[in-house]
Amino acid sequence: MKKMLTALVMGGMLVSIPLIGEAAPNDQVLKQGMKSKSVEQVKVVLKEKEFLDGQVSTYFNYETKVAVQDFQKEHDLQVDGIVGPNTYKALGMTGSAVKGEADYDVNAVISKAKSLIGTPYKWGGTTPDGFDCSGFLQYVFKESVDVALPRTVEQMYNAGEGVREPSAGDIVYFKTYKEGPSHAGIYLGDGKFIHASSSKGVTISDKNSSYWKERYIGAKKATVN
Repeated sequence: MKKMLTALVMGGMLVSIPLIGEAAPNDQVLKQGMKSKSVEQVKVVLKEKEFLDGQVSTYFNYETKVAVQDFQKEHDLQVDGIVGPNTYKALGMTGSAVKGEADYDVNAVISKAKSLIGTPYKWGGTTPDGFDCSGFLQYVFKESVDVALPRTVEQMYNAGEGVREPSAGDIVYFKTYKEGPSHAGIYLGDGKFIHASSSKGVTISDKNSSYWKERYIGAKKATVN
């Protein structure tokens, strides 16, 4: 590879030091640990430009980060290994780093969620023996796309990336028994979402029904760290 940096090896272990990204506050960035079609597209370009030797995939691994850093150095950009608007532009790709696109396989998330329909509700439940609403989300994202969500609905809400309108795979939030986000589910599209209901267990409901419409407070994309 023409410009690949040599990885730092200490005691046989690969060392990676997290750095601050370059993205503007409202732009989604691509960074190590993410998995999405956007990552695959960036890796294709890096490989074409001979900055990446490894296999092209949807996963942003350490090798990808090093290739991005080398590309950034070559083009006098901030060398942080993160694909933000400036790096995306320098790569010759249209737009920013695919703002608003989920960094996980939405179809896998939805498929896993639907496979659990009928699972009973259980306060504090985090397994197919019984779920509460946040335990259900945690389980689905971890098992389908290996994304670790925070334990509580409030923590998920605070960590998520806000969107104006939900897309399939986004998490929709509701105010139920207390102020602020206290219930959540996975948006399926066409106003429907899947969640662990205290009365029905894992089920599909209509976000626009009278009950949920007046309790809806917004949608966010799950943050992939």
